[in-house]
Amino acid sequence: MKYLVMSLLIAGSLFSAEIKPDKIMVYKHTEQTDLTMHIFNPEEHKSGDKTPCIVFFFGGGWVSGSPSHFYQQAEYLSSRGMTAMCADYRTKNKYETSPKECVRDGKSAIRWVRANADALGVDPNMIAAGGGSAGGHVASATAALDGFNEKTDNLEVSCRPNALVLFNPVFDNGPNGYGYERVKDYWRGFSPLHNIHKDMPQATVFLGTKDDLIPVSTAETFKTKMNKLGNRCDLHTYKGCEHGFFNKKKFYVTLLEADKFLTSLGYLEGKPTLKK
Repeated sequence: MKYLVMSLLIAGSLFSAEIKPDKIMVYKHTEQTDLTMHIFNPEEHKSGDKTPCIVFFFGGGWVSGSPSHFYQQAEYLSSRGMTAMCADYRTKNKYETSPKECVRDGKSAIRWVRANADALGVDPNMIAAGGGSAGGHVASATAALDGFNEKTDNLEVSCRPNALVLFNPVFDNGPNGYGYERVKDYWRGFSPLHNIHKDMPQATVFLGTKDDLIPVSTAETFKTKMNKLGNRCDLHTYKGCEHGFFNKKKFYVTLLEADKFLTSLGYLEGKPTLKK
């Protein structure tokens, strides 16, 4: 039987046994490499099912990172009945690419899942995007941005997810935001905070009050803009927590809140099964 064994150390960080996806599939061919999707399915899942799905994007400042960044969250959510995926995408250190490619790959990833929903056994109308830090930027960019589409993508397939689960996400790429010097030539069309629209998906956001990269005020502005357009945006702040806290001492509480959010949307059923 598929299960997840977790325990919290005295220091508050999470330890888990080695986790491996059920399958890894290529979702995109690029000049540099084939990009893969790391897939965690619920028990007895099969092609033709209509399970809700979440696609996670790792953090790393558009410079580095690995799909395994969200393996623990994916394993848990698959145990709760969702199909959970962790997407690889191009980064500067590995492929000498720019932040543009990160967003292009993110959009391609969502389109691939939606276009192949029947074979993957997922509901094309219940696809969430999640991510942390720059991965949170990629996830929110798939929902907010009109541009930065791959030329080889079928643009008739929507890249917009139906929900967002964001951990200390990069929202603001403006002059006072994150990464401006790297994206200053195109920041206005690249910054999710500056491209919020009325058709944004419902979102939940997790942020530490001592995050030195993402000020709480930025997330509050994102929430305010979302709410003014009639879009749900739940904001959870954690006192004294720094950047990347969600995979450390607050893993349990943030994943529990993500579970509650996804349950409220009908993506999960029943009570959370995450154990301390």
